[in-house]
Amino acid sequence: QVQLVESGGGLVQAGDSLRLSCAASGRTFSSYAMGWFRQAPEKEREFVVGISWSGGTTDYSDSVKGRFTITRDNAKNTVYLQMTSLKPEDTAVYYCAADDVPYRIFISYTDYKYWGQGTQVTVSS
Repeated sequence: QVQLVESGGGLVQAGDSLRLSCAASGRTFSSYAMGWFRQAPEKEREFVVGISWSGGTTDYSDSVKGRFTITRDNAKNTVYLQMTSLKPEDTAVYYCAADDVPYRIFISYTDYKYWGQGTQVTVSS
């Protein structure tokens, strides 16, 4: 089992950058593929990006491709989401998630077993 804690959210203006962090504790962090999801009010939770256990494979949603970058540091048990050129439509609660199939990236939130509490990102126009 793994515990996840996100941080780094906040209120920014359109065009700004923000970096989210997700710190993991518990079972060996490199045992998990990691994902970032987001959920805006009255919308379903949507996949943003995922990364395999080694960081060698990533998968981005079309809506963030070219603007967001996911990385992980297994020595620090942390996954990062660097967000640039933020838009008002990026406003949401961002969640990190872990799945214990380390080499695959799933895009459905139902495939992830472990979740953080979320961090709010608000982008003003």
